[in-house]
Amino acid sequence: MSTTATIEPLPGFQSREAATFIAQLDDQSRRLALATRDLTPEELGWQPRPGMNTIGMLMTHLAIVEVWWTAIATGYDTKEGERWLGIGNDDDGMPLAEDGVAPAGLKGKDLAYYDALLLQARKFVKDQLVSLPEAEMERVIERTRDDGTKRLCTVRWILYHILEHFAGHFGQILLLRHLYRVERVPASV
Repeated sequence: MSTTATIEPLPGFQSREAATFIAQLDDQSRRLALATRDLTPEELGWQPRPGMNTIGMLMTHLAIVEVWWTAIATGYDTKEGERWLGIGNDDDGMPLAEDGVAPAGLKGKDLAYYDALLLQARKFVKDQLVSLPEAEMERVIERTRDDGTKRLCTVRWILYHILEHFAGHFGQILLLRHLYRVERVPASV
């Protein structure tokens, strides 16, 4: 017996490409949800050592970045996260200083808190992309970085970046889960 792995574009989107991107991002979110259902507030806030991210920080960062890059792609102010998520763009605490600890605002937060952030971010992304015309994928956006340099990127690249960013940090979350378990298993005699 064989099975077929596939990703189908979501219905209702003007752009088939945007609909496929959302389907891919939704699949990554589904996988993240499966991998994190038993997280406790302790594990969400656990830091292997100062200067390293927590799972809670990474989940918050995923939500902030989805809204931030989508706002850039669709012409909104990048502070939309504050309105949509109820937190600011820097409330994930990232990047941490070498000896930094997780932000106090995330201390003791449970999985429901992070799930809600991620759902709100995805709602913003879907709401902005559902009416995006296919031709917009080629639109070039010029961004000025903090150091004054210019960067050009297409809407297509921004959507790709959101997906690869999510997948990369999902991998970090899985690694932190592994390290957390290893730290708590007694050494063999």
